[in-house]
Amino acid sequence: MSDALTSLLQQAFGSLPDLIALQSRLRPQHPALILEDEQLDYAALHQGMERVASSLHQQGLRPGDVMAVCATASTAYVLAYLGALRAGVVIAPLAPSASAEHLSAMLANSGAKLLLRDRATALEWPQAASARLTCLALDDAPEAGQPWSQWLQAGTQPAPAIAPQPAWPFNLIYSSGTTGVPKGIVQSWAMRWAHVQRAVHNSYGPDCVSLCATPLYSNTTLVAALPTLALGGTLVLMRKFDTLRYLQLAQQHRATHTMLVPVQYQRLMDHAQFDSHDLSTLQHKFCTSAPFKPALKAEVLRRWPGRLIEYYGLTEGGVRCELHCHLHADKLHTVGKPGPGAQLRFIDEQGQEVPAEQGGEIVGHSAGMMSGYYGLPEKTREAEWWDAQGLRFIRSGDVGRIDADGFLVLGDRMKDMIITGGFNVYPSDIESVLQQHPGVRECAVIGVPSRAWGETPVAYVVAHAQQDLAPEQLQDWLNARIGKTQRLAALHLTDQLPRSEIGKVLKRELRQQFLNSHPSGTL
Repeated sequence: MSDALTSLLQQAFGSLPDLIALQSRLRPQHPALILEDEQLDYAALHQGMERVASSLHQQGLRPGDVMAVCATASTAYVLAYLGALRAGVVIAPLAPSASAEHLSAMLANSGAKLLLRDRATALEWPQAASARLTCLALDDAPEAGQPWSQWLQAGTQPAPAIAPQPAWPFNLIYSSGTTGVPKGIVQSWAMRWAHVQRAVHNSYGPDCVSLCATPLYSNTTLVAALPTLALGGTLVLMRKFDTLRYLQLAQQHRATHTMLVPVQYQRLMDHAQFDSHDLSTLQHKFCTSAPFKPALKAEVLRRWPGRLIEYYGLTEGGVRCELHCHLHADKLHTVGKPGPGAQLRFIDEQGQEVPAEQGGEIVGHSAGMMSGYYGLPEKTREAEWWDAQGLRFIRSGDVGRIDADGFLVLGDRMKDMIITGGFNVYPSDIESVLQQHPGVRECAVIGVPSRAWGETPVAYVVAHAQQDLAPEQLQDWLNARIGKTQRLAALHLTDQLPRSEIGKVLKRELRQQFLNSHPSGTL
């Protein structure tokens, strides 16, 4: 790493576009971005970033204005993202997989002055406020708006210099919407700078080749992709995750780093050609966004040597833990210890702090915390907890406790807790036993309305291939092994569990599935 880059990273605060500009001077011909048959070096990346910033300024956007993007991954998308940062414009990346109703709500909440999309998005979301907004087609498709290539021609004059401040909004990341309409999480420039500084300790730098196979709207992707480019590495993007193609790209580009979600690790382990690919350079593997089963962690460690680090945290920030699985094979049932500079506390249902070993709702404080939910001050206040000294923490909504060695043992989302007959029942406790059955590939337990008990547990199970499971027998097998209040009222076999694009099980969809099959709404 160059002295100039080291000096910048030692500053308390800095600018990601400045780092891109530095890389273009230090290594102009080094590959920066690879996406299928497209490749940009750092000179082209910097030039494109500046061109976008110039066009945004010509369009009338100024620092603090919002630009929304809803499209699949492309080099144009990445340049738009970086160019917006260079102009001080706040990016709101929206999930193309969201419903048109949710997309419209997110767009309205963001107050965006410009919308970038592609043909596929425009066809699914034709009413995207085109009468109010300028819509740009990143793929030049006429259905999506003004052609991107044509719009860029306006950027003929250098964009004015900006002086970002730590509290400036960097981006709006909309939550996954697993519990309703997504909220816009405001991440500051200071929060992103902290992410870049931390990445150095995980060997991100000029020699890294980072393979990203999650969507660009996801914070999971951004915490790997942005530091890769800021620190002079090579970012290899996939438009959509495909197991065999991932293995081929990792081998072809000699990837060194990857950020995946648990379901992607599972699919890689299950693929018949996994062991025949040379992944020896891919020594830095990371996982986040959804529960990572201990057995799957162990399998990855056994079959894919190198570092394996699980992150537990929130897009909102504050709560942050790291489990270095390769160093703690006896702690794979945990999510690790608080990361450097992070503090965890535990509170009860009244918001009072309780001992860490007793456990309760997890709240966290760290250098990376959201400014708040965009335009939703009441929701922001609900997400905050303040200690007696006035230190701000972010509430996770998760239940957990610290074990005797300082590792966090994670429980459930508080909203997923089932109250049956006055007793608190945690779905993960039931799921962990159900997962032990040799015929069970995946499972999820939800609480459904019950006349007798208020709520009662119901399980949805995906069986292993070639396994002939009888639901009633599996239910009896489980109920014989768990507590009386935990016993299932019903068990259903399903081909797959509904998941978000980053692998989270959408339990609200399972609840809706239950209601659709039970007109009375109760058991």
